[in-house]
Amino acid sequence: MTDSASQSAALVRWDLSDLYASPDDPRIAADMASVRVAAAAFQAAYKGRVASLSAAEVARALADFETLQEILGRLGSYAYLDWSTATEDPKRGKLLQQITEFGSEAGTYLVFWDVEYMAVPDATVQAWLAAPETARYRYHLESSRRYQPHILSEAEEHVLMKKSVTGAQAWVRYFDETLGAARFEYEGNRLPEQDVLHKLHDPDREVRRKAHASLTEGLGGLSRSLTYIFNTLLADKATNDELRNYGSWISSRNLSNQISDAAVEALVAAVQRHYPTVQRYYRLKQRLLGLDTLYDYDRYAPVAAAETSVHWDDARRLVTESYTAFHPEMGRITGLFFDNRWIDAAVVPGKRGGAYAASTVPGVHPYVFMNYQGRLRDVQTLAHELGHGVHQYLAREQGVLQADTPLTTAETASVFGEMLVFRRLLDGLTDPKERLALLMGKIDDTIATVFRQISMNRFEAAIHTARREEGELEADRFGELWIATQRELYGDSVTLTDGYARWWSYIPHFLHTPGYVYAYAFGELLVLALYEQYRRQPDGFADHYLDLLRAGGSDLPERIVAKAGVDITRPDFWETGLKLFEAMVDEAEELAR
Repeated sequence: MTDSASQSAALVRWDLSDLYASPDDPRIAADMASVRVAAAAFQAAYKGRVASLSAAEVARALADFETLQEILGRLGSYAYLDWSTATEDPKRGKLLQQITEFGSEAGTYLVFWDVEYMAVPDATVQAWLAAPETARYRYHLESSRRYQPHILSEAEEHVLMKKSVTGAQAWVRYFDETLGAARFEYEGNRLPEQDVLHKLHDPDREVRRKAHASLTEGLGGLSRSLTYIFNTLLADKATNDELRNYGSWISSRNLSNQISDAAVEALVAAVQRHYPTVQRYYRLKQRLLGLDTLYDYDRYAPVAAAETSVHWDDARRLVTESYTAFHPEMGRITGLFFDNRWIDAAVVPGKRGGAYAASTVPGVHPYVFMNYQGRLRDVQTLAHELGHGVHQYLAREQGVLQADTPLTTAETASVFGEMLVFRRLLDGLTDPKERLALLMGKIDDTIATVFRQISMNRFEAAIHTARREEGELEADRFGELWIATQRELYGDSVTLTDGYARWWSYIPHFLHTPGYVYAYAFGELLVLALYEQYRRQPDGFADHYLDLLRAGGSDLPERIVAKAGVDITRPDFWETGLKLFEAMVDEAEELAR
């Protein structure tokens, strides 16, 4: 890894001025004032009469609602994006909290709509759905009714909305700030979490071992706070699920993802059946690395003697060319992110770890957040987040209420983008050793995306269940459940260290979006099937694929995905992607021979 490659994105900082010029921008106060007026007017115009509205009045009401959500989304997006690059800055934290509290305040004027809409007779709703005036909002009106059994009274919804600001949202922010401010001792230096995690991919085993020890020790020092945060948020979710009459800890997430509990269970079971393939792969990796024992800190070790380093400019070219070759429009949109500074890729102290794409609002555009350190894995992360970005950019035409997709299909474009870049890299190699090194990296990523996420889903299920049945959990109890679910995945192919029992505590998805992680497996296996469809029938596929992205969340996931010729309702659907994963492991074994 060269210093120039790892530092090549040091100046890649985003420009948020399309949202607001700065935290002191007077437009922030002006927009907050306009929302107060508009929200009060919306309540005055429609409260108490939703059931009696004509189809034309419903369409006007939803248009007014969209306008309000556009401004609220702009405010919230700016505050979060600005804060996430400097979580230790109290001024940015104050603005984030101010906007969060304001969003709750504005929401109290609007909550009546959902409560009243759920009480509207089915016959009236069907008449609205059939009217041409509501055509733009038809799927939103239809899909919103799924929440009928879970909406409470208006007074109860008011209370839950108000309390969320000082409840779950506050604890999630505290978790982010705790890890954002944490420093981990490594060879006399105090490094942020992201830098230490980065070293787990180093070719030098001693570097990986020391990074593992550094993270383990640092998490141990934070154990009291992190354990309490987890316990509090698990209890908060249990309370909300009980109040809203959800049957299990995962039911609300599945409802949001527009997928049944049974379908999720089928996905999880299918992936678990293929755990032995993962174990087979790690035995191959152990032989290639020449190790007597493969420890947990060896899982992401590259098999090449020296890992390829990639300058930011080369990463930009590779991703843009891969997207353009698939469809010129995808390449054009990708170029906008680079040319207009819609990406923040620098690694700086206090910046949140990880990567994400923020859709913001349809009236602006998405932004991409990552920590680029010059490895091929970072190139794949760039491709992943720009896949989200292209998806979000194209779906803007659906408007605020229907642009966002369920989490299950939200990962489609991101993982497909990774696949485009991977295949472009692989097709450019002729040396079997180079092909093997790249393929092993892709298998590592697929395991992380599919199998590790399902093992984490099993951990989530275990901790939610244990918190509800046993009460507050000690750190060691979390560790027991973590190790148990990880051993199911790795078997005897990977030796888990004692310190690894603490590694559940830094993963933000468990807190930010409970139940999220299986969506990664859904997206990866869906993309493997989509790519196979593309390989077999390339003519016209790219245009159909862009239609899929443009649809956003304007229809059921299975109907949207069918645009690209894939039927995700088939009982054996998951086996298609899982067999393609097995084929990658077969190819790696053949190249190794």
